[in-house]
Amino acid sequence: MKALNYFSVLVIPFLVYISFISKGWITFLPAIFIFGFVPLLEFFIKAYKDNFTKKKAKAKENKLYTYLLYVTLPIQLIFLMLFFDAIQQINLTNSEIFGRIFSMGIMCGNLGINVGHELGQRNNRIDQFIGEFLLLTSLDTHFLPYHNGGRHFNVATPNDAATAKKNELLFTFWIRSHFSSYLEAWKLENSYMKEVGRSWFHHQNRMLIYTICNLIFLSLIFFFFRKIVLIYFITAAIIGICLLETVNYIEHYGLLRKKNEQECYESVKRNHSWNSDHQVVQVLLFNLSRHSDHHYNGSKHYQILKSVPESPQMPTGYPGMMLLSFFPPFWFWVMNKNLKKIS
Repeated sequence: MKALNYFSVLVIPFLVYISFISKGWITFLPAIFIFGFVPLLEFFIKAYKDNFTKKKAKAKENKLYTYLLYVTLPIQLIFLMLFFDAIQQINLTNSEIFGRIFSMGIMCGNLGINVGHELGQRNNRIDQFIGEFLLLTSLDTHFLPYHNGGRHFNVATPNDAATAKKNELLFTFWIRSHFSSYLEAWKLENSYMKEVGRSWFHHQNRMLIYTICNLIFLSLIFFFFRKIVLIYFITAAIIGICLLETVNYIEHYGLLRKKNEQECYESVKRNHSWNSDHQVVQVLLFNLSRHSDHHYNGSKHYQILKSVPESPQMPTGYPGMMLLSFFPPFWFWVMNKNLKKIS
């Protein structure tokens, strides 16, 4: 029954479909749900701190959890095609066009990048491939080389582009995090090629293959649809990426690992990420909000991530915190006080 809870994520494609077939303010329905209804609902639902017992932790072997992730790929591809059609309909106002673009951006951020992140970290090559494909649909394929090869080692240090510094603005963080992590992904892959005695221009250089795939994907959209549709899709992908970077911003804001006597950073612990135990977001984001345990043990599948007392807690769930981050004075006022409490 616990696995079935995560099927609640399908409400997002349902709302996006309504956006694609509707006019007026309803085109913004997915955004209203995520950033309006969900934060409000979380004020009335008790936080969920329960974990699987050791016996029940065998849920990792329950394939239903993984099959749900697999289903997101055909859903994402179907909705891309629906988007290409919906965005070309005649007599759409600029507001309705943007509403549909933003709805597709939510799909890219949630199903494309978030699920791609979960599957891309697994050891199974099939899972990794599906994760790569999902990230391709959101134009964020560099996420995997950097996240797996760089971020998990450098998180909560100045060496991690995706760790927000105390008093750093969200909008400057978007640019620093995205482009720095992109360059770092190339460095990581080129260094690996050099270590194994191969040229950077080799089919095993993932960044090279990802770049080619991105260009092919964009070229196909341009060829089969119009230039304007390509621009609209790129805008939706950028929205999805900005949603990801906003999540990055709130997950590690102001947290730093300490250095030991040898000037080396301490190991990653569960107090180096902000957590949220709000139930609605847990099922909609596949337990991404239990982020501390994810960085403590990156190989853990989403369904068995733990909530632990030593992890600092966000005042509300991810959507509420994301909204707060768009207003820097209020964000700094709330989060800097919370940083003082845990320092």
